[in-house]
Amino acid sequence: MNKNTLEKHALEARRNILTMIHAASSGHPGGSLSCTDLGTYLFFNEMNYENLEDENRDRFVLSKGHAAPMLYAMLMEKGYLAKEEMTSLRQVNSKLQGHPSMRKLDGIDMSTGSLGQGLSVANGMALGFKMDGKPNKVYAILGDGEMQEGMIWESAMFASHYKLSNVTAILDNNGLQIDGKNEDVLGVDPLDKKWEAFGWHVIKCDGHDFDSIDKAFEERHKISDKPVIIIAKTIKGKGVSYMEDQAGWHGKAPNDEELEIAMKELGGIK
Repeated sequence: MNKNTLEKHALEARRNILTMIHAASSGHPGGSLSCTDLGTYLFFNEMNYENLEDENRDRFVLSKGHAAPMLYAMLMEKGYLAKEEMTSLRQVNSKLQGHPSMRKLDGIDMSTGSLGQGLSVANGMALGFKMDGKPNKVYAILGDGEMQEGMIWESAMFASHYKLSNVTAILDNNGLQIDGKNEDVLGVDPLDKKWEAFGWHVIKCDGHDFDSIDKAFEERHKISDKPVIIIAKTIKGKGVSYMEDQAGWHGKAPNDEELEIAMKELGGIK
């Protein structure tokens, strides 16, 4: 898919993310917007995700489950979820729970929410596919606050030990978490050297530049003997000027006026 089409999907996804969160008066816009371009590339250019009934299709795990609006927006763009569902985010019995629920919605490969667990699940899927001789690949988007979780590093050891070359982790490295800057809460750098020490092939890219993301995946496709992590530098709240790089927008919904400003910036209101 060409860059212009990817950018259009990402723009529409951002509008839908904000519409969902505003309707719920609750949610996590900052981290949803920071991984929107990464999600767009995965769902429209990388993963085999065209037929949910295909046993050989790829699997996706949103380890940073609070960014569920991004995942819902991708499913809407793929045509697996009606856009009329947008106003039901976070409501009781809704398909669109605050964190992804595989029991509520087709297209969700794993329920997530408790941070740090997604990579372990992705590893389990990948190992199963390898043992069965299946072609499926597994992709997991991680939050950089999750790098402070011990379970992540246990998972990193596991994937390296079992040479899970069918696992790709994508780190949404926006540098912020609910309590502020990562470096102030609990420093995690140098992430590239740590992942390399745990036996992973490390690739870096600009998580908002589709050319950069594409180049990263070109390199990823050449690796066949170990797991790969793509460390994507991103901006929390990307696309909305007053949200960008602001920890305060980690888990706060825009009000009516703020939504109008955001939608104008995203071209949603002429």
